[in-house]
Amino acid sequence: MGKREKIHVIAYLLGLAGGALLVGLVVQQGAGQVAAAVARAGWGIAAIIGLHAIRLLSDTLGWIVLIPKENRPRLAAGFWMHWIGESVSNLLPAARVGGDILTARLAVLRGVPGIIAAASTLVDVTTCVFTKIIFTLAGFLLLFAATGKMNLLWIGSVAELIAVLAVGGFYLVQKAGIFKWCAALASRMAKSSNWQGLVDNGEALDNAVRESYAQRMQVAACGFFSMISWMIGAAEVWIALNALGVRAGILHGFILESASQGIRGALFLVPGALGVQEGGYLLIGNLLGIPGDISIALSVVLRVRELVCGLPGLIVWSIVEGRHLWKKTPAEQKSIQGLQSDLKNPDRSSSKPIVWQRN
Repeated sequence: MGKREKIHVIAYLLGLAGGALLVGLVVQQGAGQVAAAVARAGWGIAAIIGLHAIRLLSDTLGWIVLIPKENRPRLAAGFWMHWIGESVSNLLPAARVGGDILTARLAVLRGVPGIIAAASTLVDVTTCVFTKIIFTLAGFLLLFAATGKMNLLWIGSVAELIAVLAVGGFYLVQKAGIFKWCAALASRMAKSSNWQGLVDNGEALDNAVRESYAQRMQVAACGFFSMISWMIGAAEVWIALNALGVRAGILHGFILESASQGIRGALFLVPGALGVQEGGYLLIGNLLGIPGDISIALSVVLRVRELVCGLPGLIVWSIVEGRHLWKKTPAEQKSIQGLQSDLKNPDRSSSKPIVWQRN
């Protein structure tokens, strides 16, 4: 069994374990009570679906602002690319990064140079993780203020410190040129000179990543839109709580969403955060005095939103991939040919150099 097959097996096993945990929590809290609570939240589901479209728009803006103007896709195109990527991350048995990779691929199919698509996605993911750490830490502080439990503050602080060191290390290795180094290592291990194109392409990606980080205003804008996205997620939870009959303030939504995101981030290998999200809401909800069946119902309501928004995204993805496979348009053919040329000889990847401009 190859490494890829082993990763797939692990993902499916984690998904099955998460699904079993989800079913167990629903049964424990009373399946009938959970179902009745969800049935009362009809208007709330519609509201958070509409609000989620704004959140997705914010995520899209945070990504495309990192792409140079001459290569930047239109906002509408970036929106559906991000929508499809999110749908894959939420509904398919893959880690969250799978959706980001798909978003970059779709950008390439729409004519964005492969190096630029990959670099902007890497910087976007790094920035989003950094803002998530800030968001989660703020939630832990608010949870400590609401409950007075010192152990929560210590646990949250240690977890956030580890996260900061991890994302900081990821940032530093990107700046140091990890992709050329990895390609060079693979070339030495293979003991072949045929890998020189991969080494050169890794260097081109390293340079593009550095150039992207050098555009500080764009990176700051990406961080701003990412934080707006986290705040909208907290508003979604607040609306869902009120739709479920809980008189909750916006701070309850903030605490629940931030803690849930922290837990999901720590256990990102579990597909769709099955069971993980429910367990997080149940744990934090109990500390805030929210009944267990309502906490589970809250998670179910948010999963309904994921299904309503995500299933059409998967359908659109299948159409896009099918169209690319069977009937490539001239623009797509040109894009793929250009990407292949980049991979073979990055020094001749384009007749025009990539120009990074400040907005």
